[in-house]
Amino acid sequence: MPDSLFGRQDKKPARRKAKGRKAVRSSESRVPGSQDPEPATRNPPLASIARGPEPVEGQPATVLSAPLADRMRPRSFAEFVGQDEIVGPGTVLRQAVARGELTSLILWGPPGTGKTTLARLLAAETGHHFTAFSAVTSGVAEVRAIIEEARHRRRFENQGTVLFVDEIHRFNRSQQDAFLPHVEGGTVILVGATTENPSFEVNSALLSRCRVFVLKQLAAEAIAGILRRALADREKGLGALRVEAEDAALELIAGLAGGDARVALNALELAALAAAPDADGRRVITLAAAKDAMQRRTLLYDKDREEHYNIISALHKSLRGSDPQAGLYWLGRMIYAGEDPLYVARRLVRFASEDVGMADPQALVVAIAARDAVDFMGMPECDNALAQAVVYLATAPKSNALYTAMGGVKREIERSGALPVPLHIRNAPTGLMKDLGYGHGYQYDHDSADAFSGQEHLPEEISGREYYRPGGFGFEREVRKRMDYWARLKAERLASGVRCQVSGDRKQESPSAPTPPPPTPETRNLKPAPPEPAP
Repeated sequence: MPDSLFGRQDKKPARRKAKGRKAVRSSESRVPGSQDPEPATRNPPLASIARGPEPVEGQPATVLSAPLADRMRPRSFAEFVGQDEIVGPGTVLRQAVARGELTSLILWGPPGTGKTTLARLLAAETGHHFTAFSAVTSGVAEVRAIIEEARHRRRFENQGTVLFVDEIHRFNRSQQDAFLPHVEGGTVILVGATTENPSFEVNSALLSRCRVFVLKQLAAEAIAGILRRALADREKGLGALRVEAEDAALELIAGLAGGDARVALNALELAALAAAPDADGRRVITLAAAKDAMQRRTLLYDKDREEHYNIISALHKSLRGSDPQAGLYWLGRMIYAGEDPLYVARRLVRFASEDVGMADPQALVVAIAARDAVDFMGMPECDNALAQAVVYLATAPKSNALYTAMGGVKREIERSGALPVPLHIRNAPTGLMKDLGYGHGYQYDHDSADAFSGQEHLPEEISGREYYRPGGFGFEREVRKRMDYWARLKAERLASGVRCQVSGDRKQESPSAPTPPPPTPETRNLKPAPPEPAP
């Protein structure tokens, strides 16, 4: 496996032996066939990880041990909270674990929902060796060592290996391909964890060999239960510090954690350590202390990942559905999470033409004004301007007639190509162009009755096509009346045999040869027969 697959690996310079000294052999054991040492602490037991390092005598256990979120990791499925659709009794995964069977899988979900803990439990419950690997900090050397260890363990100890790859989406596609032969050959059971959509971030070849399980954000009630268990647990939690918490404080932490148990436990530990013990040695976490520990909610949002597109889609569909309440909510979710307000304004301008259009032409004016306000003031002052545009667009009459019309035009151009511009409506700035017939026969509409000549402006090949068909809501009712009026007037003039004729610089109306009857709804899109030449 080339080094380039997992990034550049800098080689350490060789150390010189000091004169008069002998090289000391490393005490770390090596796996047969591997170039990397295997530290004795590579895979400590799950219970020891939960306990953390031994405390110093005279110091509380919680102060110097691992973080509370790490100590409180469940050690069995009975302690695992949430994700009942995946690990609940009778689920496919639990049945496979009960049989000691495990296949490669991808765990996809937000932070703090139990992906790492679930991977550890799967390995422990099925008797596999667990090896953690981070796509952020590890490279090709670590992969080689882990694969060699897994081969040795499988051959000589008859034990499989669960290779847990955290942040697997950080690997590029070539790096992900490097796991394929080892997954297919059964050398390792790959358990990947990702916060991003694996459909976009995980190689399709690797994804086809793994089962994807979707983990959801934990409910506030579930997080509150985890916090109470941490307060009561004297071995792993805060029970030894005699910490108590007001119900309102726990509810606030659980509510502001955003479904992330790690965030909640970290805040609980911070508030507990900041609370001064009273005369009886008790520490009480008040509502004020909880607010201070949480500061503010961290919103799940990524400007260029799936959640970004999910929320802008929700905003667009809420406006299309004439729901100003939902529109304001999704607007807030974007701008208060740090989204560029100009991006939101640009999407509102697009919506004004795509989903409101001529049903309310003022919608585009309001959206452009909101864009200008964002550009002029910026956040946080521009949030009300965006909110005003959202409410206006949500409550405006809707029409996608313009959007449909431009789609039809695009398809027409793709089908018929670049048709030539009719000669009579071409520009003729030179004598040569006039001699070639440019502009000849053009009817100046202002010289006609009602300032309307009724002449054709489309190429002959697509004469009579209709792309824009106004709807029946808002201002488009008036637009339809106007279009029907021009169509009727054009049909009447064609029927009466009157058209505009050019005579030098003066334009006048004169009779022409008989013309076909006005188009009916059934024949409106049909190309009419060419009229006889005028006498």
